[in-house]
Amino acid sequence: MSSRSNPFEELERLFERMSRQFDETSRRRGSDEPAVWWGSNGPFDQWESEFESMAVDLAEHDDEFVASVDLPGFERDEVEVRVTDHVLRIEAEHDESAEESEENYLRRERRHESTSRSIRLPDEVDTDAVSASMNNGVLTVTLPKLESENAREIDIE
Repeated sequence: MSSRSNPFEELERLFERMSRQFDETSRRRGSDEPAVWWGSNGPFDQWESEFESMAVDLAEHDDEFVASVDLPGFERDEVEVRVTDHVLRIEAEHDESAEESEENYLRRERRHESTSRSIRLPDEVDTDAVSASMNNGVLTVTLPKLESENAREIDIE
């Protein structure tokens, strides 16, 4: 009689190795608790927060910077844009609720979503001339560069 290996033993060893690797990753990040895929202090928390944050493209043109920001699901009045001291700050907050009732069944769901991002600008901008528009969940912020005075030569006495 031939001896066959149990395919589930190989899967079990794989899951044990993965569990050990998650535990090691968790300890490297400074947590004493074992890593959990679905909870806090897990190895994916840092990646998850990066993916949840808004994606930003910042382009530099001759006389302006243009920031394109992905904000799917947000409306124009739920977004706040501020510019101060070389920093573009974008905050978005959205509340949503749904209620459904049918005979003896009642369901109510509420969802609150907020995100913010600060982007350091490489040069000074004219804060009075900054403009923003939003179309199909994409915020476009145009930041005109502040004209610097031309350098002039100084005579030495």
